[in-house]
Amino acid sequence: MDDVRAPVEIGQILAGKYRIDRVLGAGGMGVVVAATHEELDQPARRARERRRRRALKREARAAVKIQSEHVARVIDVGTLDTGAPYMVMEYLEGTDLAHKIAESKTLPVEDAARFVLEACEALAEAHAAGIVHRDLKPANLFLARRADKTSMVKVLDFGISKSTVGGAGGITSTQAVMGSPYYMSPG
Repeated sequence: MDDVRAPVEIGQILAGKYRIDRVLGAGGMGVVVAATHEELDQPARRARERRRRRALKREARAAVKIQSEHVARVIDVGTLDTGAPYMVMEYLEGTDLAHKIAESKTLPVEDAARFVLEACEALAEAHAAGIVHRDLKPANLFLARRADKTSMVKVLDFGISKSTVGGAGGITSTQAVMGSPYYMSPG
């Protein structure tokens, strides 16, 4: 994605510790970059978000509560000097399921079944922790490449998740519509 324009530059140090290696994507909600932790020399995926600070914290807290290997790990959250919130996640090699489907048009039944089961594992743990994802779709199912070149599903983007415990609730009223229309439940 070399043609992506972002308000960050390659080599720039953010939050005093993350060196931007490359921009992975940019959109209305923020910028996603591959960055290296300067002290640890550890790669990470860093999302510099423009959306509300509460939504970013909710996403980070939800992902941290879910210990499934099928949920992307959150490493750090904070606020830049500019006041913009950020979240650092594990760096994942691979592609999301939406791109895989667009590329292949069809998936082998064995792969499709495995992807669904792995996503269900993550969601079962999320539900056990009282968290409802609310935007499950192929673009939020990342096929992460393991060291042995096999892939595993990692559920991404708990940004509009809802907590069902402790009365915390989500970010919406009962009348609000959240999620991606093609993937929302009909009720």
